[in-house]
Amino acid sequence: MPFVLRRLLAVAPTVLVVATVTFIALQVIPGDLVVVMLGMDARAEDVARLRQEFGLDRPLVVRYMGWLAGIARGDLGTSVAYREPVARLIAARLPVTVSVAFAAMLVAVALALPLGVVAARRAWSGLDLAVLAGSQLGLAVPTFWLGILLLLWLAAAVPIFPLQGYAPLFRDPLEWSRHLVLPAVALGVDRAAALLRLVRASLLEEMNRDYVRTARGKGLGDGFVVRRHVLRNALIPVLTVAGLQLGYLLAGTIVVEQVFGLPGLGRLLLQAIYARDLVVVQGVVLVVAVMFTLLNLLVDLLYAAVDPRIAYD
Repeated sequence: MPFVLRRLLAVAPTVLVVATVTFIALQVIPGDLVVVMLGMDARAEDVARLRQEFGLDRPLVVRYMGWLAGIARGDLGTSVAYREPVARLIAARLPVTVSVAFAAMLVAVALALPLGVVAARRAWSGLDLAVLAGSQLGLAVPTFWLGILLLLWLAAAVPIFPLQGYAPLFRDPLEWSRHLVLPAVALGVDRAAALLRLVRASLLEEMNRDYVRTARGKGLGDGFVVRRHVLRNALIPVLTVAGLQLGYLLAGTIVVEQVFGLPGLGRLLLQAIYARDLVVVQGVVLVVAVMFTLLNLLVDLLYAAVDPRIAYD
């Protein structure tokens, strides 16, 4: 069986486990959604009517099986707070989160790769120590604090970028990119700091191998050896971590979406938690888990593109 097909088949049990754990975890949370909606002084008959409308009067096992059957049909349920299908809510907000996550990853890679290469080629020099110090600072700065500073500097004091909101890509590509710059930088700096250290360490390890010494002995310059040989071999662990970080970005944009007023999945999830809209929470968590799994598959496939020694059946 081809490797890709085997990995795609493995997605199904992963989704089932995530769906089960999410459903059980959310059902045992204290509190009653209907009481939250109607208030503590609501009449008992109103509470009973609303519980029946949302299906909350059915046994837990019946609700669970119904939710799994809905997932198989592509139906994630209906939001209690929005009174809309959850799949529609997620589809409307998914492009925002995906845009921010990929833009942040682009910023991270654009910073980490060149700085990591420069640091590795001049290991333990003043430049290398300065790059390491900068990466440590990038890891220490909280994302929300950096986002607020960027808003104050580049959106409020000097209005170069929009202060809040989002513009769809196909409606206005220029405005779409302007709205993404500050959130992408706020998220990408932290990821760049972690990737930079990995790029440096991986390059240093590769540069001490025998094939590099042989290439240098043949008279090849360091720059040529790094570009043609060392960098490709050193990218394997970097690619693994970058794929995982992209998955974390897709799941962890809540704070940035709040700071920059972006109508993405993270903000939808936070609003659903506040409203105890458990159907939306279940749907968002499930979609993020599926995307994370598919990203891992994509990273595995990219290994063969980076390293020709790796081949899949």
